[in-house]
Amino acid sequence: MIAALVSGLLTSLSLIAAIGAQNAFVLRQGLRHEHVLPVVLACALSDAMLIAVGVAGFGQLAQMAPWITQAMLYAGAAFLLAYGALRFRAALRGGAALQPAPGMAVSLGRTLAVCLVLTWANPHVYLDTLVLLGALSAQYGPFRWAFGAGAMLGSFAFFSALGFGARLLAPVFANPKAWVVLEVVIGLTMWAIAAMLIASA
Repeated sequence: MIAALVSGLLTSLSLIAAIGAQNAFVLRQGLRHEHVLPVVLACALSDAMLIAVGVAGFGQLAQMAPWITQAMLYAGAAFLLAYGALRFRAALRGGAALQPAPGMAVSLGRTLAVCLVLTWANPHVYLDTLVLLGALSAQYGPFRWAFGAGAMLGSFAFFSALGFGARLLAPVFANPKAWVVLEVVIGLTMWAIAAMLIASA
């Protein structure tokens, strides 16, 4: 059981540690000190739900109906292209406009809406949680839920570290130019992921 738990934890961390649209958004919110806890919880709880469904056997359904994955690829690519464009527009406005300031904070509802779309419209999330983790958990038989619990724990640990640990980089991002660079990097990341999704469709 412990082996299954640890395996789930390490597998989950290895899957979500790579930079992606969701991670970039969490990092950005952490740097801006805006709604960090709700964003971290939204990402981690979303992962937990998807992992639970994957462990319960959704991976087999996806294999039986491959059109589901195809639809997710195109929808995710379209959203990432649009969000990437918004990040480039923000960079063009200049770093000063990106610094946290009273009256400039985005509402919690809007922030969570973007966070949830980045999470649920990203086909990689489904492939990693529903399909891959779901398939791997089956190898542990009666301990598959221990594997799933470890994967959920890994998700909570990662997003907490990313969101709250971003504050350590605050001195660097006191420079407006650093914010411009961050927005450009996030925009390029979004577009690169979208291109890979389209190429794989």
